[in-house]
Amino acid sequence: MRLKLIETTDPSVYDDAVRNMPITSALQGWGYGEARRVLGQTPMRYLITNEDGRTVGALQLLRKRLVPGFSTLYAPRGPALESLDLLPAVAEAVKAVAKPTDAILKIEPPVPLPAEEGSEIPEGYGPFRRAESEQPEHTILADLSRSEDELFASLHSMARRNVRTAQKLGVVAGRDDDFDAFWEIFTATNERAKLGAYPRAYYETLLREANAHGGEAYIVLSRHGGKALAGGFFLGMGAGTYYLFGGSVRDDRVDEAGKPLKDSKAPDAFYWNAMLDAKQRGYTLFDFWGIPRVLDEEKHSFGVFKMKLKFSEQRAWYPAYDLPLNAAAPAIVKALRWRKTQNNKRKRGSAEDVL
Repeated sequence: MRLKLIETTDPSVYDDAVRNMPITSALQGWGYGEARRVLGQTPMRYLITNEDGRTVGALQLLRKRLVPGFSTLYAPRGPALESLDLLPAVAEAVKAVAKPTDAILKIEPPVPLPAEEGSEIPEGYGPFRRAESEQPEHTILADLSRSEDELFASLHSMARRNVRTAQKLGVVAGRDDDFDAFWEIFTATNERAKLGAYPRAYYETLLREANAHGGEAYIVLSRHGGKALAGGFFLGMGAGTYYLFGGSVRDDRVDEAGKPLKDSKAPDAFYWNAMLDAKQRGYTLFDFWGIPRVLDEEKHSFGVFKMKLKFSEQRAWYPAYDLPLNAAAPAIVKALRWRKTQNNKRKRGSAEDVL
């Protein structure tokens, strides 16, 4: 089978194709590429057509310049396709549009693979070979097609108890337009956990552009007494919504007598109401976005994992695959790994990745 990549500059046409593919992700949406442009990366969007001219997929490639003479191509949680069987032909189609300076193509097929004992992850698809992912490879998913009662009953008993406590204490959680409140929570969480972040303009661009064409970006906040205590940034398209960024702040408020207020369980209220909001808006897939590959109780990421696990136990893998495009590919892979290790050491004092 031969496929062709047809570049498009029409956001609506492109996002329509992404949204309607059975294998897809919001990170393949036009808005996500525009946010990446803020980071100096160049998004390119293609419709994937077969020999009959029918659209069988869509592909957003981000060209990242490394050093003069070398760049990489990256399809964040993509490509969007009718079937994974098309991937070998996609490889050949990309080769036809790649520049001589493009050393590697990295893809992350948006098909979750069960993280269960005995489950196998394919080592390759045609010329694509298993590689290190850029997005979190290990995640937790929730099936929102069930009834609200079934969803609530499936939560861990502690989550159910905390959600009820939050309701009794007057916690209010839902979609919110207060970007500044989200940013305060997000940056405080990153500082506490020694995590990195992109410039604020990246998130503001994603919030604006992802709502412009065919998907949506939105914020959910959990408030007690009007103060935002927990929240997150979501990207949605098609059947799925993805919790990309967020966190919580410590509630150090006191009552009139100076006594610390009772824990309002705002983070639990945030997770539950974010799930309800997504379900009410027609999403059937809720991606909690990122849990550790290796569990370590001493790390911040373990606490995040335990919190998410209270709301769903459906763990999954999203493996990545590389396609070498020129002879420099092996050296480029080693250089990128070295640079990532050095960044981790500088920002967090550890050579290990966050997730």
